[in-house]
Amino acid sequence: METKLTIRLKKKVIERAKDYAESHKISLSKIVESYLESITEPKINEIEITPLVKSLSGVINLDEDFDLKKDYSNYLTEKYK
Repeated sequence: METKLTIRLKKKVIERAKDYAESHKISLSKIVESYLESITEPKINEIEITPLVKSLSGVINLDEDFDLKKDYSNYLTEKYK
């Protein structure tokens, strides 16, 4: 069910929003609805881990003193010599 909503905004904001909506071929109402939907949507606290990611978990064992940034920097240095 759709319901009408009246809001007060600065005139310049409305003009820019209308220009944006027109250039993106979407109604201003849809933009407002999408924004309100995105900020009021219940958040899922837990991210689902896919079976592929689960299967890859623990595949690589690195030394405790392994420095990823240093190793990658060395790799790039060698690559672009």
